[in-house]
Amino acid sequence: MGVKAVKLGKREKVLISLSLALICLFSLFQLIVFPFLDERETIKRGIETKRKGLKEIRALKAQYESYTKGAEGVERQLKRRANGFTLFSFLEQAAGKAGIKEHIKYMKPSDSPGQGRLKESMVEMKLEGINLRQLVDYLYLIESPEHLVSIKRISIKESRTAPEYIDTIMQAVTVMQ
Repeated sequence: MGVKAVKLGKREKVLISLSLALICLFSLFQLIVFPFLDERETIKRGIETKRKGLKEIRALKAQYESYTKGAEGVERQLKRRANGFTLFSFLEQAAGKAGIKEHIKYMKPSDSPGQGRLKESMVEMKLEGINLRQLVDYLYLIESPEHLVSIKRISIKESRTAPEYIDTIMQAVTVMQ
């Protein structure tokens, strides 16, 4: 029982050769070309992601430098401020200059522990029975860039006792070292 050799015609040989060539070509594409193209796309996406990350890092660096310059400016302003400066006494002196010291109902100081070198100092105060002109004059005196004082929140209501006057509650803030 031996194996018989099959004789193929020219047409069958061409078909088999063509089939083998197609199988080899298909294998070549599946094993080499397609993985190469997929890897190339993955690399392109990775490069684009890295470019976006780099842009974001540059933007954050610029923002950080801006904050650093701002903080240096704040520290220079703090050094120019008088030694022993407190927000409470500053507000009280300004109230005296504005002629509203007797209208202060209360002043509540508070400090918040800040992160880093600076901390926020805040005073909440209530003024009763003042007119709008007195309030504007007082705000002009205390909103002071050279002292780094600003109004964080303010509430103004008509006075219950005299409708021509107002009552106000405000929070003044500054930074301290």
